[in-house]
Amino acid sequence: MLVDHFPLYGLRLRTPRLELRLADLEELGALGDVAAAGIHDGDEMPFATPWTDAPPEERARGTIQHFWSMLAGIRPAQWALPMVVFSAGAPIGMQEIHAEDFSVLRSVGSGSWLGQAHQGQGIGTEMRAAVLHLAFAGLGAEYAQSEAFDDNPASLRVSVKLGYEPDGQELRVVRGVKRKGQRFRLTRAAWERHRGIEVEMTGVEPCLPLLGARPEG
Repeated sequence: MLVDHFPLYGLRLRTPRLELRLADLEELGALGDVAAAGIHDGDEMPFATPWTDAPPEERARGTIQHFWSMLAGIRPAQWALPMVVFSAGAPIGMQEIHAEDFSVLRSVGSGSWLGQAHQGQGIGTEMRAAVLHLAFAGLGAEYAQSEAFDDNPASLRVSVKLGYEPDGQELRVVRGVKRKGQRFRLTRAAWERHRGIEVEMTGVEPCLPLLGARPEG
């Protein structure tokens, strides 16, 4: 079975409303449909790489290709895990968690997107809380980092609500324009103080060596 050789397909994160896991081929197609339907208004750009400027059919295909590319590149020294977010059994977005040299640095970053029809319901907070639980309780992380542009109040609110603290600013060029972003950092102690969403994890143990969370053997 696939999970015997690639245990990440057995990983499950569950919150009161959501399930986060890898998607199969049909579910990836449905996720592409969500991306094609829209993620934000056209005059906004919450991402450092403006991938959502693509036409709907290219946006859907790019979503599927990006998922595969992240899975293909996973190795203990560097990984990006594309957890698809499911609500009532249907995909509604993606919550990524990534790390480099995790076995030494014990730090993770994250990124996410959510179909526009599902925004404004607190789902963004719940899905990031799920991967933070994986990072701290499952993998033994000591820190988590995040970044959002000044004009992305939804992402900024999620970081503050979950206990992140300001960690400086970042300038980026997006669509040929200078944009200012805010960096945030979450310590294990702050995560413990701000835990308010119940998260259940299954299938974590077999994934630890692949994610650099425990030496193989």
